Amino acid sequence: MQQIIYFFIRNKNFLLFAVLFTISVALTIQTHNYHNDKYISSANFITGGIYTFRNNITDYFNLGKENEQLLQENLMLRKKLDQFKEVIAVEKLDSTVLPNKFSYFTARVINNNYSKTKNQLTIDKGRKDSIKIDLGVISSKGIVGIVSDVSENYATVQSILNTKSRINAKLKKSSHFGSLIWNTKNPNVVQLVDIPRLAQLQKGDTIITGGRSTIFPEGILIGTVKDFHLDNDDNYYYVNIDLFNDMTSLEHVYLIENNEAAEILNLEKGVEDVEQRYPYKYCPFCGVGFPSGAAAQ
Repeated sequence: MQQIIYFFIRNKNFLLFAVLFTISVALTIQTHNYHNDKYISSANFITGGIYTFRNNITDYFNLGKENEQLLQENLMLRKKLDQFKEVIAVEKLDSTVLPNKFSYFTARVINNNYSKTKNQLTIDKGRKDSIKIDLGVISSKGIVGIVSDVSENYATVQSILNTKSRINAKLKKSSHFGSLIWNTKNPNVVQLVDIPRLAQLQKGDTIITGGRSTIFPEGILIGTVKDFHLDNDDNYYYVNIDLFNDMTSLEHVYLIENNEAAEILNLEKGVEDVEQRYPYKYCPFCGVGFPSGAAAQ
């Protein structure tokens, strides 16, 4: 302590000069616009450098979080693979004849809208990466949307937070099906409609994709039941769903391609063509329908 006092005594003139100099510089900056602008410019340069350095450090440490997320995903996939192998072992199937029904791609979200009524995302993969319209898009936590347009290097995704979106979904515990929509009120909550009143619903029930389309396989996570009520006709439930995904913070996604989609769609289109070619007529007495072409024969 005595040495500190001696230091101040020996350097009192210098310290007094430093204090007065600092005060004069501060007064000069406050009273002169030119000096003030120069100071702010220098301060912004320094602050910008600090922010850049901080963000670099943050990004570095976030890699650990992303690696942990990847490890969890790999663990989940490994468990599913083990379950798949067990099914094959039990049913004594030859794995060489099992169809590879789905293909998977990865992409990064470069733009994400969630505050509009018809929200879309943009991803950094396109036609050159084998991305096509109508591929399903998910994250590690659940469903995201469907590819709506594709360029050579990019693609847009119709988010589930879109009033045009309508995706087949079901209750995990009972397999009652409905349609997933969005009422535009909350980016973290979507709605499941057309669930029959016979379904046993409880708060917290898990909702998954139904698999009754050529886009999403069955079992992709969506969210949990927040609350529900019967519609105006008291025939179907209107269910609010808390999403597993944070749709406001998406970075990496997976795209799903159903390798059998073209075959299924062609088959269904053929059925529609037949129905249009031979429209049904109904007997006015018994109500039985029959193709008009067959009736003519």
